[in-house]
Amino acid sequence: MVESTLQVDYVKKYNRVKCEDLLKRKFFYVPSFEIYGGVAGLYDYGPLGSQLKSNVEQQWRQHFVLEEDMLEVTCSNLTLDEVLKTSGHVDKFADFMVKDTKTGTCHRADKLIEEHITKVLGKKKDMKQEEKLNLLKLQDDAGSMGPAQLDETIKQLGIKAPDTNNELSEAQPFNLMFETLIGPTGQLKGYLRPETAQGIFINFRRLLEFNNGRMPFAAAQIGLGYRNEIHPKQGLLRVREFTMAEIEHFVDPTNKQHHKFNRVKDMRLPLYSSDNQIQNTRVIIRDLSLGDAVAQQVINNETLAYFMARTYQFLMSVGIKDEAIRFRQHRPDEMAHYAQDCWDAEVETSYGWIEIAGHADRSCFDLTRHSARTKTELVAARYLKEPKPIKLVKHTVNSKEVGKVFKQDSKAIKEYIDEAPEERKQQLLAEMNENNQISIKVNDKDFVLTKDHVTFEVIDKILQEEKYVPSVIEPSFGIGRIVYCIFEHCFKQRAEDAQRTYFTFPPLIAPVKCSILPLMDKPDLNRFVQDIKSMLTRAGVSSKIDDSGQTIGKRYARTDECGIPFAITVDFDTLTEESVTLRDLHTMKQVRMKITDLPSNITQLSYGIKTWDEVLQQYPLFQSGAAAE
Repeated sequence: MVESTLQVDYVKKYNRVKCEDLLKRKFFYVPSFEIYGGVAGLYDYGPLGSQLKSNVEQQWRQHFVLEEDMLEVTCSNLTLDEVLKTSGHVDKFADFMVKDTKTGTCHRADKLIEEHITKVLGKKKDMKQEEKLNLLKLQDDAGSMGPAQLDETIKQLGIKAPDTNNELSEAQPFNLMFETLIGPTGQLKGYLRPETAQGIFINFRRLLEFNNGRMPFAAAQIGLGYRNEIHPKQGLLRVREFTMAEIEHFVDPTNKQHHKFNRVKDMRLPLYSSDNQIQNTRVIIRDLSLGDAVAQQVINNETLAYFMARTYQFLMSVGIKDEAIRFRQHRPDEMAHYAQDCWDAEVETSYGWIEIAGHADRSCFDLTRHSARTKTELVAARYLKEPKPIKLVKHTVNSKEVGKVFKQDSKAIKEYIDEAPEERKQQLLAEMNENNQISIKVNDKDFVLTKDHVTFEVIDKILQEEKYVPSVIEPSFGIGRIVYCIFEHCFKQRAEDAQRTYFTFPPLIAPVKCSILPLMDKPDLNRFVQDIKSMLTRAGVSSKIDDSGQTIGKRYARTDECGIPFAITVDFDTLTEESVTLRDLHTMKQVRMKITDLPSNITQLSYGIKTWDEVLQQYPLFQSGAAAE
């Protein structure tokens, strides 16, 4: 185990002001309805932001859906009220809210506490270590506090309403779902979905059938989710409409091993365990392999650990710094009662540690609830190595006699007996044998049935398979949050000129792969520019022409601001040699290559098949005044 000094003054580490200024200037994203004053928590992505976000989603598909052979679905954003009642969202999908007692402005209680503590720690540089640790513990605990704890903590810390310094009301729950009516009658209530997962659970039977009944398997979905946030801020990190990417990995609850676990068992992830949080030691485990973590039950099972490892690899592939990632385990007081284990992938940003992906073992909760509510069997089967003789209770309902006696209740009575589990049927058999009648309760009504209405008998059966409700391992990703973390982690300033800011996006996700720059605005050069553009487009390489009259150095700087990793310069040697220079954003070095070599080289560089160092070995380094900029 290794001590981790958890940073407090994150703003010093990440230059948020300059980063967000560049994002705004280059129209990566802006508030929605900007010319109308905007709406908190709603954002529009511009051309560069939209393409980068799309590339992150595509890499997620490649990394998870394709490489793990998952089944991708697209389900409705509008969700029936009944579905979300069953899942528990109608009753429990809420945050606690406090109000400014004079202005009525609403605030999310736990975030007020977290933000207040961050400010206190930033101001009191000479604070004693014990006091500092206690405040950090309160900050960690805020998200899992109930209303009484929130009220007590707000009072203890002397927190007032931001901006006005007025008193705050007591904390009250606020349901975060957007309610709507489906259809013109107003009788069918629904919600904009708070998560994509429920659509996958509802379609479990069809997915299992599509997978030829084989277990385990995973389904995945990228789509919009909605949260009516109380007081959204922090840009893309707290919004009311957001893109989610979720995986539901269905597995036999008696066997949560993963067939690829051997590939990751020696990896060491930064683990912030529940025990270390409770003890307030601020210790991150960095020297424990995933194999040992599972063996020692630090992580509950192989499948959960496997997906944590794959998430770690994914985050680094899209530009998140490895030293700024940790996996925080949910403490018992914040974990759902049905969950076996939960780990959040958190990333360090200028706003502190931000959750960007969750990994939960949800057990069989969701399928069990939907099955019970709809009377639909949502189960899989495990085949037995040896057939197993069993005794079952078979029943026969005399529909004619039941209908004559019980009339409008006959259908409900028949359904009750037909759908009774085996254990209940055995009880009914024993009761009928002992009393020559059975008593049942259906829809709050009591009924007595005799052998004239229903009969039971024991039959012998050879069991070839056992049915079970699968458990679910769920990795869930907030795409917008990941995109914002990429912005901060890839933001840079040139050492020789702090005003020259730029992004170093991995070529894999860069919104534009290369710029095409004619040295001067000349017809002969422009002909080559258009030919190169067409050639790259046919190869599936995105490019951007900048033929403005500015110097080549200024156009390089403009290219860098957009995070375009490579720049092609068409110069006068192009006219005779049909070659161009290719410049790398990171090193600012250039090589000269034939135009025909461009598509393959840029494609291979963009997908990590070839490195820039390999390009430098293959092609001559080009030196010019512009290269030094």
